[in-house]
Amino acid sequence: MSSSASAKPPLNWKRSAPGPPASSVTAAGQSALPQLPVPALSDTLAKLRRSLKPLARSSDELEATNRKIDDFEKSVAGTLQERLQRRAGETDHWLEEWWDRNAYMAYRDSVVVNVSYFYGFDKHPSQYPQTTSHRAAALTRSALLFRQAYRQGRLTPEATKEGPICMDSYRWMFDCCRIPGLGGEDWAKSYATPEDTGNAGHVVVLRKNRFWKIDIAPAGQLLSTADLEAQFKHIYENTTEEYPGVGVLTASNRDVWAKDYNFMITYARNSAIVKDIQSAAFLVCLDDTNPPDLDSFSRQLWHGGSGGKWLQNRWVDKPLQFIVCDGPEVQAGIMCEHSVMDGMPTARMCNDVVGALHSPSFDHGSPSSSALKPPTPLDFYMSPHMVTAIKTATAAAKELTDSQVLNVVTTPYGKAAVKTFGFSPDSWAQLLVQLAYHRLLKRLGMERNGGTYEAATTRKFVRGRTETVRIVSEESDEWCAAMDSAKSEKEKRE
Repeated sequence: MSSSASAKPPLNWKRSAPGPPASSVTAAGQSALPQLPVPALSDTLAKLRRSLKPLARSSDELEATNRKIDDFEKSVAGTLQERLQRRAGETDHWLEEWWDRNAYMAYRDSVVVNVSYFYGFDKHPSQYPQTTSHRAAALTRSALLFRQAYRQGRLTPEATKEGPICMDSYRWMFDCCRIPGLGGEDWAKSYATPEDTGNAGHVVVLRKNRFWKIDIAPAGQLLSTADLEAQFKHIYENTTEEYPGVGVLTASNRDVWAKDYNFMITYARNSAIVKDIQSAAFLVCLDDTNPPDLDSFSRQLWHGGSGGKWLQNRWVDKPLQFIVCDGPEVQAGIMCEHSVMDGMPTARMCNDVVGALHSPSFDHGSPSSSALKPPTPLDFYMSPHMVTAIKTATAAAKELTDSQVLNVVTTPYGKAAVKTFGFSPDSWAQLLVQLAYHRLLKRLGMERNGGTYEAATTRKFVRGRTETVRIVSEESDEWCAAMDSAKSEKEKRE
C-alpha cells in the first residue's frame, strides 16, 4: 500500500514550479511589469450600473438593483475597498489566489467540456512520411525542443505593441499536473527542478487506454525524430487490444475523481504509475479512430468523441495532451487543461511546434548509435473498486459528451477580411455570439439580451493571466436589435 492523497492544497503550491533563469532572454521583460492595480471604487460601481442596464428584465428590476448598489456603496463598500488596497500592498498579485481557487481549483464539475479546450493542427507537412508514428514523433520532438528552449531561457518572450507581457504561466506548461483534492479544492504540482535544462525526463503515451513511458533523453540528449518514431511504432505494434479505461476517471466530477484517486494510489504500483503520468513532460494520445469530417474531428479533440469511449484514452488533468488519430489523414491536435495554463501561451507553443516542422532546417537530431530501450508499459493494478469506478465514470462521460451539440460553420470570409474594417476578428466573433443568443432568447419569448462573456488578459501585469470581461452593453444590445429590425441594409451597416 502507498500513502493516501492530501485533503488540502499545500501552502504556496503556486510558487513551486521553477521558471527560466531570471537573467535569461525569456525572463527579460518580467522585472519591468507593474502589479495588477485595484480599480477605483467609483469606477467599479459605475461600470457595474452600466453593465446591468441591457441585462435587466424590466425597469423595476433595474431600479431595485441600483438601490442595492447605492446601499452597498453607503455601507461596507469603502471598508472592503480599503481591505483590497491593503491586500494589494501586501501581495504581488491581489487577485491571483482567489482567481485560481474560485475560477478553477474549487470548481467541481468535470474539466471536460466545462474547462478544457483544444486546438486542431494543420496537416502534417508533405515532405514527411504520412504515418501516425512519424506524426507523433515529429510533434513530440518539436515540443521537446520548445520545452528545452524555455527551460534554458532561450524562448523569445511575448510582447504587444505596448510592451512585454508576463511569461509566468509558462512554468505550468510542462512536467506538471492538476491534483484532485479531497477537501473540495484541487491544486497543481510541478516536478520540474531549477537545474532542469530540458535534457531529461519522459513523456507518457496512451494507446487503446494503455499507458506507456518513453525516456526522452536516455543518454542526456533528446531522442531524434527517427528514434521517437521507432518508440511509437513499438507502442502501436504492441497494443493490439483495448485495456481498462483508467483515464476516464479523470473526467469525472472533481469530488468523485478525488475519492477514486485517493483509493487508487493506496496501491504502490498504481501510485508509481500516477507519478509517472503527473511528472511527464506531456502526454501523447494515439487514438484508434479516424474522424471523417471537421465536426467529428473537433469532438475528438474537445471531449474524446461521442459515447464517452475516448475519454478513457486521456488523462485530462495534464496541461498538454497531444492527440494523433488513426487514418491516412494523420489528423492531430491538442487538448489542454485550463486551471493553471491559459490559451495564449499554449496557442503560441502550438504555433511554434507545428510551424517549426514546416522548416527545411528543423532539427530532427541524429539517430542513436546504440540500441534503445523500448517504451515501458504502465499497467494499473485493477482492484474491484477501480473496475466499478471506471464503469460509473464511463457512463457519466457518455452522458456528458453525448449531451453536447457542436457544429462547424464556415464563412466565405476570414479574419483578414474583418481586419480590413479596422476591427479585431475576436470582437467580430463575440458580436456574432451575442446576436445568436439574442435570437435564441427572442425565439423563446424573452425580449431581452442574455449575458455573454469574453476572455481577456491581464498579462501586461506581473503574473497576469486570462480573465473575464462582461461584454454585453447598451451599444451591443442596440446592435443586436437593429440586426433583426425593419431597418434598411444601409442603416444596419451604419
